[in-house]
Amino acid sequence: MVTDTDPDPRLARLVHKIAPQSKLLRTWPLQGGLSAQMTALEIRRADGQTQRLIVRRPGAQALQHNPHAAAHEFRALQTVRAAGVAAQTPLLLDPSGDIFPEPYLVVEYVEGEPDFAPAPTGERIHQMAAQLAAIHRVAGATPALAFLPRQADRLADAITRRPARLDHALGEARIRDILEAVWPLPLRHAPALLHGDFWPGNLLWRDGRLAAVIDWEDAEIGDPLADLAITRLDLLWIYGRDAMQAFTRAYCDLAAVDCTQLPYWDLVAALRPASRLAGWAAGWPELGRPDIIEQTMAAQHRWFVAQALAQIAARP
Repeated sequence: MVTDTDPDPRLARLVHKIAPQSKLLRTWPLQGGLSAQMTALEIRRADGQTQRLIVRRPGAQALQHNPHAAAHEFRALQTVRAAGVAAQTPLLLDPSGDIFPEPYLVVEYVEGEPDFAPAPTGERIHQMAAQLAAIHRVAGATPALAFLPRQADRLADAITRRPARLDHALGEARIRDILEAVWPLPLRHAPALLHGDFWPGNLLWRDGRLAAVIDWEDAEIGDPLADLAITRLDLLWIYGRDAMQAFTRAYCDLAAVDCTQLPYWDLVAALRPASRLAGWAAGWPELGRPDIIEQTMAAQHRWFVAQALAQIAARP
């Protein structure tokens, strides 16, 4: 539900940066972004047409991690839009500090909603797989993406340095034992652009079509199987095993990647919720899925890890 808010007077100035002689009609906050404050705007342009926009202001934590978060997301959106990926058009990047103290970006407002219904159609699964494959066709060596972080650098630290407290309920120690013994994995294909968090909450649907992949703040350059594994675990939690496997088959058919190391990347994905699963589970009732609870997510996580370990053990 859209709830109008009293407009921040700075937003009217922002609108004039984008479209001089336009008028700000209304604003409302958008939910769902964890690392950025998002505000939707509706404006009337000089020609009488109305337009909706979104202002994304990276939060303090995101800026501490990456002071150039807004610029990086803006440039990533420019590149993926040029490559034909379904993403929001970036409209403005403002690092000046004239309106807001922190850099921000403005992107188009895409009509659509995430789909968390328990049983997606085969066509929706195929559209998701096709869109992820399209993202991964953007080569990591693309000069326009030279600013993005390298996944290998991030994971070298994340996997080789154990946290002081391990999540024994999710089998974190065993997962790390396996990964530490093989890390770094040998490269089997050229690095590609990764979305970093390709899950149903970052996909907008309209009239049965995937309208946009949103929230690119975690984009990096690395192994496409990392993105695939993250999506697989989220699909397992939300839609179940059959949907996860159908998505995997569709992606591997569409993408020109070697999927033989997927079990290891499944284990990397399985580390993400360690010590955070309760927080991840807490938001599902608000999203219309009260059936997704910490206990069922933990059980599915155990199955996910077990299937990866079984495939690894079955290899020569």
